[in-house]
Amino acid sequence: MKDQILLINDLPGYGKVALSAMIPVLSHMGFNLYNLPTALVSNTLDYGLFDILDTTDYMKNTLAVWEKLGFSFDAISTGFIVSEEQVGLIADFCRQQSRNGTKIFVDPIMGDDGKLYNGISEKTVTYMRELCKVSDYMIPNYTEAALLVGMEIKTDAIIIDEGHQLINGLREMGAKSVVITSILLSDRMAVLGYDAETDEYFTLPFEFVPVRFPGTGDIFSAVMMGKVLSGSSLKSSVQAAMDYIRKLIVLNKDNVDKYKGIPIEAWLGEMD
Repeated sequence: MKDQILLINDLPGYGKVALSAMIPVLSHMGFNLYNLPTALVSNTLDYGLFDILDTTDYMKNTLAVWEKLGFSFDAISTGFIVSEEQVGLIADFCRQQSRNGTKIFVDPIMGDDGKLYNGISEKTVTYMRELCKVSDYMIPNYTEAALLVGMEIKTDAIIIDEGHQLINGLREMGAKSVVITSILLSDRMAVLGYDAETDEYFTLPFEFVPVRFPGTGDIFSAVMMGKVLSGSSLKSSVQAAMDYIRKLIVLNKDNVDKYKGIPIEAWLGEMD
């Protein structure tokens, strides 16, 4: 029987990001999925105008009900989180579940391209560090990793040692395995990682496709997590996620409205 996965992320009304992107991917991979929305979001933030309904009270009540019912999960994935109070709730729940062997995957969704996303405040950086402490797999992009560790965000290339410093900074905060996406090295773009199981660092270069879609990070996290939980090594799981994302971007690069994300249901077969 496939693992039971809890996805803790926002639910958009319009656009294929967060839960709307991850559920189809992991369902296609055969997992049993459950979700805990951190917010209901009118549409992807890229449009500039949006409304967010904070679901903290619902989350509190839901987690209390689940505790009484004795629900448990094989893996938990966390994404967009609205407040410090939510982080406390989620971190406590993750700690409790991890005592029974639950694997915790944390995507600290905060920003990209050297800046925070619309609607995200500096406070978010501080409380996301709390989730780093409970993570078995930490999956930030370069901007998020630098913000969490407190290193300068460079607009030009970094050397491999600086990438390893970022990884080690996250490990010092408590993260076990680390995957940092979208790093510009001296001669190429790459994903850098550290696998706690093998105690090995790895570098996976990729060819940058200059088209941006919201939600590709969520799809990356979903594929990587699914592959890891299916028994693949972290390095090969990351490579599979990278290959799939590149294929999706190339196939959808001419879409007129890129703000709505990639229509993932149409392309699930490309994963196989």
